[in-house]
Amino acid sequence: MIIDFKTRIEKRIEKLQELYDKTADLLKDAPKGHVYVKHRKNNCYYYHAGGDFKAKERMLGKNDTGLRDSLMQKRYWEQVLDAAKIELRVLKSFRKQYPNLVAEDVYDHIKPDRKPYIRPIILTDEQYISEWQNRPYDKKPISDDVPRFETLRGERVRSKSEVIIADRLYANGIPYKYECPILVGDEIIHPDFTILRVSDRKVVYLEHCGKVGDQDYADDMTERINKYTLAGIYERDRLFFTFETANKPLDVRVLDKMINDIFK
Repeated sequence: MIIDFKTRIEKRIEKLQELYDKTADLLKDAPKGHVYVKHRKNNCYYYHAGGDFKAKERMLGKNDTGLRDSLMQKRYWEQVLDAAKIELRVLKSFRKQYPNLVAEDVYDHIKPDRKPYIRPIILTDEQYISEWQNRPYDKKPISDDVPRFETLRGERVRSKSEVIIADRLYANGIPYKYECPILVGDEIIHPDFTILRVSDRKVVYLEHCGKVGDQDYADDMTERINKYTLAGIYERDRLFFTFETANKPLDVRVLDKMINDIFK
């Protein structure tokens, strides 16, 4: 996935502008002047300068804690405003200079009669997906005594829930491999689904825990998770789970949220 810096810059400018406007509004109601601190004998004394009083400054007493806090807050807002202003100026200048065509996009602008003879330096998402998806692998055998469940892609899986998962991934354009072997430590493991997250071209794994109520199954899955962890494949980083029991089937809403929030 090529990082779209131009879009990120636009989003950052939009966010900074909102922050700038909000902070500017807050400062409208802030008290006049500023507060500064003097240190004497390990004690802090707070002084108000620039307010509506004749003296150059006045020390804030116990009854002025509200004013002191407001002036401290005001200074923080002023610093936020200054930082946002500087970053906005830099980003807007950068936006003007940013090219309309970046190196990675040159291939997309090549004429159709030339494109078949050129291999881009960085593969497009479509090319990357195709190469990843078509890379052969040895699937884990499914014995004949296992009930036959088939996905929309025509592949055999082990349960109705895995049909749902596979078909949901397929319908959302998520590249996946079913029971593709990986080396975990010194052991070959076949994750239920190996998924290519196209947004960052990162491979992640989805394990469907379909018999959570079965003690032997739960023990095996616990051991499997431990192996993943010891191999540096961590939950919520590259390893994800769906669950069901005999009384609680796979919740498709949860699966769809994972697809939209994690796997795209």
